[in-house]
Amino acid sequence: MTPNPASPLAPELTPAQAFDALYAFCAPALVRQTFLLTGRRELARESVERAFQLAWQRWPEVAVDRDPAGWVRATAYEYALSPWHRFRPSLRHPEPPLVDRRDRELMNVLMELPPSYRRALLLYDGVGLDLPETAAEAEASTPAAAHRLLHAREAIAARLPELADPSELNRRLVELASTERQPAPNPPAVRSRGERSARFWTRAAIAFTTALIGTTALALRTAPTHYEAPVPPGAAVQGVPPRVARGALPAPQAQLRAKLRSGTAHGPERLVPLMS
Repeated sequence: MTPNPASPLAPELTPAQAFDALYAFCAPALVRQTFLLTGRRELARESVERAFQLAWQRWPEVAVDRDPAGWVRATAYEYALSPWHRFRPSLRHPEPPLVDRRDRELMNVLMELPPSYRRALLLYDGVGLDLPETAAEAEASTPAAAHRLLHAREAIAARLPELADPSELNRRLVELASTERQPAPNPPAVRSRGERSARFWTRAAIAFTTALIGTTALALRTAPTHYEAPVPPGAAVQGVPPRVARGALPAPQAQLRAKLRSGTAHGPERLVPLMS
């Protein structure tokens, strides 16, 4: 029986050695399981690698977890089933079909199931968890997990009657997973990419916090310190006579204006400022 690399009975290992052992123990089978969950080879590999990157970033937490392999599996499943993947152009193209006809039929039936049903079926009949563990990993109640499992089995039995027996279904799921051999990167590369990702998001968080602090300080500096009543909207003034355009002065008024201008300029009445 292969020992669990994260077991307390395992010899003392460095964090990197313990992570590499967990990766070598779980990654190949987890990629095949995630392929059954998504029907996408590249997405399965990416999901498992992303889960191990997060595991390395949180290794002090994962290393003391009761089931480190279950922690990574749950993280990989959550990433693989994220609804945001449907908007990725690279995942809109159909996958190359499986070679065996029976494998294609089973995969098509699995992909027609709701994701939550497919996950419960894979955990219970594929991985071999019991019902409470399946419910806990799927973040559902035990009755809800049982309901999903029964409906998934019924849907498969309706399309493929030869798989109505749970033991036969388990055997076919194992065979279907074993047909796919997806290459996985080596553990040091996964650890290196995880560390780069952690540094990137840390710097992004620092930059965002700095920008938020700067924006808050600017708002406090420029914000008014007292209440200013809003300016009322303008209104048209009623009852004012229309403005009349000026025309030419009559002859008597023109003569009077000329007389006033000449007298003011040269008469003795002119005011001269006193010099101090």
